[in-house]
Parts: sequence; structure tokens; C-alpha cells
Amino acid sequence: MINLAQALRIALRALRINKMRSFLTMLGIIIGIAAVIAMMAVGSGASYVISEQIASMGSNILLVIPGSVTSGGIRTGSGGVQTLTYDDSRAIQSECPAVEMAAPTVRGSGQVVYGNQNWSTLLMGTTPEMFVIREWFLATGRSITSSDVDSAAKVCLLGQSVADILFGSEDPLGKMIRIKKVPFTVVGTLQRKGQSPQGTDQDDVIFVPLRTAQRKLIGNQFPNNVGAILVKARSEELLSQAQEEVIILLNQRHRIGNAKEPDFTVRNLSEIMAVAEQSSKAMSLLLGAVASISLIVGGIGIMNIMLVSVTERTREIGIRMAIGAKQQDILLQFLTEAVLLTVMGGLIGIALGAAGATVVSKLLSWPTLISPLSITIAVLFSGAVGIFFGFYPARKAAGLNPIEALRYE
Repeated sequence: MINLAQALRIALRALRINKMRSFLTMLGIIIGIAAVIAMMAVGSGASYVISEQIASMGSNILLVIPGSVTSGGIRTGSGGVQTLTYDDSRAIQSECPAVEMAAPTVRGSGQVVYGNQNWSTLLMGTTPEMFVIREWFLATGRSITSSDVDSAAKVCLLGQSVADILFGSEDPLGKMIRIKKVPFTVVGTLQRKGQSPQGTDQDDVIFVPLRTAQRKLIGNQFPNNVGAILVKARSEELLSQAQEEVIILLNQRHRIGNAKEPDFTVRNLSEIMAVAEQSSKAMSLLLGAVASISLIVGGIGIMNIMLVSVTERTREIGIRMAIGAKQQDILLQFLTEAVLLTVMGGLIGIALGAAGATVVSKLLSWPTLISPLSITIAVLFSGAVGIFFGFYPARKAAGLNPIEALRYE
């Protein structure tokens, strides 16, 4: 009875005798594994990008925005009228037990000038809590303080994109810039955030104290009104409770009864981002499943070639049986050949898939991630394909009648 090592040597010798046929047999597996590795790498890269974008938004966040308002029989769209105030934000922070902090914001756009450089960018008025809620850390300098907000100080924080455009390699700290012709002193710059889930550049922004924006940059009929309120819950478990508390509190403050439509909307950003992440994972699985079809096709090719090999080597099988080889010896020999073909094809496919993923990453500037788990799965799957599709030809070879096999021409 032959052992596995002997079966492996016999299989290698048989594959060397028919090099071209062996390569063509492996080709289906090579293409299948390469496609699976490349597609999973691209899908994992997409999941990584979305995860980074979700992380850049902060955690446990609610967004409160103005809702629809009916005036004179005419309904405005969501956010058509500013119905939230700075006092609403302070009340949310102080009166909602599940809320850790809240930050009001107003936004607009304007031209920014420094020396001979100018740029149109997003202007955000806010309070110090916003940077904690968004987990947006300083790169240089200091942040906006509560005293800056109370005194409507003309100071600003620059996003990295604005800092790069206006100052290049020059240090912006302490420099004077003009925002809508109003002079502001740069007190700090923020770390780079990258793109938002919507694809916008989060670093193309200038932050100023809330009161400064309301009084000097962003015109508003009611100076106490704000465009939105960011709310951070004390934990992920308390997020739903925080949402309920905010809704109840604002209903009371805005005197909204049961029959009246709320003039605000509370959105759970964590749920929105979770849906986006699940969609990305589903797409990754779909890409892998589509690519796996080629593995099945490659496995069928291996079965066909192995059946041809059994037919060609019928006389050899008869001689082996005549000199004492048992059925399990013949079964092991042909099964070893099939598994060897698929595993060798799988290893070559992994190398080609990794190379393909690298090319995609370089050409399209798209991150690709090849995990050890995907490589392990590819090797095990290719071996499983060899066993599954090689078993029938191997069993057919082992079941040949020795006398009939010796007479085969």
C-alpha cells in the first residue's frame, strides 16, 4: 500500500510528463483564485474607506436640524426656516441625562484672502464642544474657547485643505486673513479628516466662534438662531434614549402638541453610517461570490481532464493492480494529482490576484486590502475543489477491473 509521500511523487511525475495539459488544467483555478483575491481586496478596500469615513464623523452622534414649517398654508421644505436656537442647544446639554454634550452650528460660504492667495470655502460657526463631538483634533495652535464665543472674537481654525492653499509651507499661526473682508487671526489648524461619506472634502473649511459667525459673517434675521445642533450621547447604548429625550425636550420648548407637526428633525448618524457599512460588506461578498463562479468552472475542467487521464492510463492502472496495488492506492494516487493541480493553481492565482489588486490600487488610487484570511480561504477552497471534482475520476480509476484494464488498447 502506498503512502501519501509516494502518491505525491507519482503525481508530480505524472504532471511533469504532460506539462502543457497540466498548465491548461490549472488555468481555470488560477483565473478563479486570482479573481476572488482581487475582488475581495477591492471590496475590503471599499469597506476600509467607508469605515474611515464613518470614524471621521465621530461616534454616538445625533444631528438635530430644522424641520418643515407651515406658514399661511404654505409648507416649507426641511430646513427651509431656522427653528433651532443657541438656547435649545444649551438646554439639550443641561437637561437631557443621556446627552454628554451638544454643539450648535451655523454655516455659510465666503471668499478668504491671505496675501495674494484667495479661496472660496465653507464657513462654520460653532462652539468648542463641536470638536470633541466630531473627534476632530488640533494639528497646531489652540482651539476655539468659550470666551471666544461669548466675546465674538475674530479668531479662526483652518482645515488642512484651506491651510495648504492659502499658506503652502508657511506657518499660518498668528497670521491675519480676511474672511468676507473681515480680518481674522488664525489661532490653530486641524488634523486632516479626508472625505465625508458623501464625497466632500471635510478639510475645506474654516471654523469661527458661533457668535462671530452670527454677527459678522453669516447674516441672520434672528441672531440667536442656529442651522443645526450636533448631539453626543454618553454611550452607544444610550443613543436611542438620548434621541427620545431630545425630541421630548424640543417639543416642550417649541410648544408642539400631539396634533402639531414638529418643526425639527432628529437624525441618528450612527444608523445611517451602519447602513452604508453593511451595504459595502454586502457588495464585497457579492464580488467574491461572482468571482467564485470561475472556480466552479475550473473545477469542472479538472474533472474532465482527470477523466481523460484515467482513460489514457487505463493500461497503467491495470499493471499497478496486477502487481498488488489496491483500490485505495489508485484512489489516493489520482486524488493526489487533482488536489496538487488545484493547490498549485491556487498559489499561482493568489500571486496574480495580489498583483492585480496592486495594479488597480496604483491606477485608480483606490485602497486594496489583502488579508491573510482571504489567502487562507483561497488555498483551502482550491484544495476542496480538487477533492470534490477529482473524487469521481479517482473513484472511476480505482473501480476498474484489472483484467479489462490490462486488455485496454
